Amino acid sequence: MFREGLLDKLLYKIKRLIPKRVFDFFAPAYHWLLAWGAAIIYRFPSHSMKVIGVTGTKGKSTTVFLISKILEAGGHKVAAIGSLGYKIGDREWPNTLKMTMPGRFRIQKFLAQAKRAGCEFVVLEVTSEGLAQGRHNGIRFDCAVFTNLHPEHIESHGSLENYISAKQKLFLISDNTHVINADDPRANLFGDLPAKRKIFYGLHAGEMMATNIKVQPDSIEFSAYGTQFAVPIGGEFNVYNCLAALAVGAMYGVDLPTARPALQNIPEVAGRMQFIQKSPFAVVVDYAHTPDSLEAVYKALKPEQGKPVQQDEARPSAGRLICVLGAAGGGRDTWKRPKFGAIAAQYCDKIVLADEDPWDENQEEILNQIEAGIPEDKKSKVERILDRRQAIRRAVSLAQPGDTVVITGKGSEVSLALANGKKIPWSDAKEAREAL
Repeated sequence: MFREGLLDKLLYKIKRLIPKRVFDFFAPAYHWLLAWGAAIIYRFPSHSMKVIGVTGTKGKSTTVFLISKILEAGGHKVAAIGSLGYKIGDREWPNTLKMTMPGRFRIQKFLAQAKRAGCEFVVLEVTSEGLAQGRHNGIRFDCAVFTNLHPEHIESHGSLENYISAKQKLFLISDNTHVINADDPRANLFGDLPAKRKIFYGLHAGEMMATNIKVQPDSIEFSAYGTQFAVPIGGEFNVYNCLAALAVGAMYGVDLPTARPALQNIPEVAGRMQFIQKSPFAVVVDYAHTPDSLEAVYKALKPEQGKPVQQDEARPSAGRLICVLGAAGGGRDTWKRPKFGAIAAQYCDKIVLADEDPWDENQEEILNQIEAGIPEDKKSKVERILDRRQAIRRAVSLAQPGDTVVITGKGSEVSLALANGKKIPWSDAKEAREAL
């Protein structure tokens, strides 16, 4: 199991002491040497396996999870890394690092372990920051998957263009197989890059298309080439994630009838539209860390006013939407905060603002920035409870039969990041269960 160790904490403190402009100057060489040094030490284990990299703003974790299940259904032994956790064959363990894509030595060590275990495939969640820092160097990718693209990590990358360029690196180093979301407005930025094999997927275009789509908060149904799928995860965005995984499976010889039971029998995806309870009122945990993903989750749980609400028989008629909402600190993507507030005000009947991962920022100021996006006439919806545990309990206590409580921002993460690099064990799902 990979955990944050003394070396990680020491490096964190050293980086804080080094002037940013000095570190930025030496950073490219530092990252390059670490990545290639790790690959050499572990003897380039990725060269013995097919490595599939999944990148995009949203949907990476779920897509990695689904690809793994489909490849296993095809009889392959699979390893995977993502924010949902790690797996090598049947062995799985949580990601405790607060890093979706691990550092160079950890990732090469993991690849070496997967090779020794006899894995044929490794599915990696590949982040823009990981690519910008060269954590991909020394890894041979056989396939690159693009889920979607929305503004994210703009402060750390400097611009949207730099963010896009970082994502494109995965496709430039992987010229064998590309899997692209054809419906994304920026699909051409990835789809036009050279590859031996390409497959596009989507609801409106692409070779892997879904038809006869039925979306409910906790399930989806669709057809692809005459094969019917009923998958126990909700939201239209998960139709895209399923199509991406099916397209990857098709590229490696796993046909749709074989993939069908793999998707229909999946367990819940931790922290991704995860229903902790469905009745008498629903409680849902979701990662939703961008304005688009937050709105998608709220729409899935509470369709827009005037549209018919599809409910299964196990759930009562739609009631109020009660949210627990925060925003990550550390100066990351502060532009999102008022947008979060505006979206919550549009869809939610009650808003409980709470800590998420404050890091070294003032917690009250983070909540002030979220609340700044909430119109004055809707401020009466808001309660501020910094303590996340108490905020979750308050939201649950407000719920009545037919309501839905949605807790966003942390998803399946297993720690809460506080000032001075301190992290404490945490689970939104666990806290929700205890509140119930």
